[in-house]
Amino acid sequence: MSTAGSFNTSDVRSWQQPQADTSKDVQYAKPYVAPPRLSLGLDFLDIDRSANVRVKALASNVTKTGFKVNVDSWGDSKLYTGGVSWLEQAPANLEYQSGQFSTTDDHPWNQPQLETSRRINFDRPFVTPPNVVVFLNELDMSKDHNWRVTATATDIDTAGFTIHINTWSDSILYSATAAWIAYPEDRKYVVSGSANVTDVRPWTTNQLENSKAVSFAGADFWKAPSVFMAINSLDIDHKANLRLKVYPSDVTKDGMTWHADSWGDTVLYSAGLSYICLV
Repeated sequence: MSTAGSFNTSDVRSWQQPQADTSKDVQYAKPYVAPPRLSLGLDFLDIDRSANVRVKALASNVTKTGFKVNVDSWGDSKLYTGGVSWLEQAPANLEYQSGQFSTTDDHPWNQPQLETSRRINFDRPFVTPPNVVVFLNELDMSKDHNWRVTATATDIDTAGFTIHINTWSDSILYSATAAWIAYPEDRKYVVSGSANVTDVRPWTTNQLENSKAVSFAGADFWKAPSVFMAINSLDIDHKANLRLKVYPSDVTKDGMTWHADSWGDTVLYSAGLSYICLV
């Protein structure tokens, strides 16, 4: 069994009272026989442009009944609002394998580079190449250039895959962390995928609200699924605050609509999201 959940800093404080550390104690809907595995991804960002973009989502004190979730910043960064989604993976559910990779596993934060990759080997090989879902849960980017980052998986086979965390042009990515979840590709009760603003418009057309319907055709959903959704890429102008939220709507057993939105004077060139829907 796997269950999705979410937390937003606005659940416990006003966006007008930014602080470095914001947390909440979360109780599972039902206790587990042992602490579950947790995969976390950012789904909401509202960060001031006057300092570097620094944000991370993390879980601690993970027990059989709950855990503590944080959405934090550091240094002089001003995090007005941050949001995180997570997927709980029951300890007995060995079909799911998960982990995460940081650019700092490859090189120091103060030696930034445009492209970083690592071969990930599964603890247990799959029978056929699995579905692999990748998303971001930590970012540290310079305020002096546009914010650009993408997390992807390539070369997926039964033994593992290659994870990539890249930026481009003149962006300075000091560090980023991407989490990943892999599961058998033939499961009819799970639908996963990714989407991007550029699926519905060119990156050169600034549009704050972006959405598209997704069909669950081929899935054996007998009710509306639980949806995990998180950011996997962004391309946002640094001249205004970084504002981005991804979320689903109109979720039924037959489909849903994904959204990747900004607001205010933010210029959103593109943004990407990953999702896992399951019952």
